[in-house]
Amino acid sequence: MSEVFSDALAGWRRRLTAVRWLVSGLLCIFFLNGCGRQSAAKTDGSPRRPSTLVVPATGAYTGAFIAGDEATITEDDVQLENIEAFESDVGKHQAILAFSSYWGQQTFPTAAANVVIRHGSVPLIFWSPWDYPYLENKGPDRFRLDAILAGKWDAYIDQWADAARALGTPILVSFCNEMNGDWFPWSGTFYGAGDPVRGDGKSDAATSPPPAAAADASAHPAAATPPPQPPLAAGPEFFKRTYRYVVNRVRARGARNVLWVFHVNNFSEPVAPWNRLANYYPGSDCIDWLGVSVYGQQFPSTDPRDWKDFEGLLRPAYDELAKLDPAKPIIVAEWGVGEFPKHGDRPGGGGDKAQWLNDAFNTMRLDCPRLRAAVYWHERWQNSGGGARGLYSNLRVTSSPAALAAYRRGVALPFWLSEPIFQ
Repeated sequence: MSEVFSDALAGWRRRLTAVRWLVSGLLCIFFLNGCGRQSAAKTDGSPRRPSTLVVPATGAYTGAFIAGDEATITEDDVQLENIEAFESDVGKHQAILAFSSYWGQQTFPTAAANVVIRHGSVPLIFWSPWDYPYLENKGPDRFRLDAILAGKWDAYIDQWADAARALGTPILVSFCNEMNGDWFPWSGTFYGAGDPVRGDGKSDAATSPPPAAAADASAHPAAATPPPQPPLAAGPEFFKRTYRYVVNRVRARGARNVLWVFHVNNFSEPVAPWNRLANYYPGSDCIDWLGVSVYGQQFPSTDPRDWKDFEGLLRPAYDELAKLDPAKPIIVAEWGVGEFPKHGDRPGGGGDKAQWLNDAFNTMRLDCPRLRAAVYWHERWQNSGGGARGLYSNLRVTSSPAALAAYRRGVALPFWLSEPIFQ
């Protein structure tokens, strides 16, 4: 009996093993077919549909640009350890993390963007048509606006757009920020400034764009007509054409996850009617957010007039931005202030940074109903010229225990949202 039972048991085991192998084979075939369909869906050339970054109904996203060691870290370098250290200091995760993308690199900052995205934040990219060594107050370089409009950099724009689209998640892009200043090479001062435009949208002045962007005047009969009254300023009009050109080209590549930020400085330089920030607005159809930079004192000075309160710095620009569109959200895309202790026998000057930060948080939270995000500029640098030579400009929130305590108190309020909202 035991021998018969043993043979029967062995038979059952063989049949059970065969069934197991059959089931495993069927599951494997099903799995491989599923993988094949999934892989095809990802590689068929169609862009993934990105989620939407929600503009919060109440509150505002908190964010930061976080520089590391000023001797080794540049504005396009994103380091996770620096992000984590900043968040530990301020006691809050950052919904937005900012960094630069220079046209001189001729690449999309995929690695930096992925660090931010994997951290659970939204990238804010300052996309700057600027060549190495990225010096201010030098005028246009090879990425001048007329060259962009002439199509010279189309291949790079397309490549950048394709890489942005491939991220598959929303990103904020500030293109040609602070154009109403005169320190960046895309400033309107370099493209005809306040000269009246002709009927073809160009200026006759010697400072107008070179032939790379110009067209044969005979092809434009309207060129002989008087300029509109009041005349449009050539510099801002040229900027607007370039901005729209770049946005349309990026969108044509399917990069609909790019959210465009019209990012001005809180004051215009030079101070002139033609250089008002509103004159640069390229239109609500190509802008998603309205942005502004607001800095307090950035350099050592013993002149008390250099220390200005945040509300006075923000208010005129905020009001002018709000008039551009009745619904667009407003972001303080850069904000900060230095702290200047005495250095030996050299006074640093400046006011109470902790109080300045406290006032800034209250102004943004209580007096700016359209504000939906703010990005602090956390950086320190050593000055190399003038009376400030050798002295530091320390905008970091950790510049003193009092400054850090003020920042932590301000950002801890529930109004400041630590996580981006998607739908």
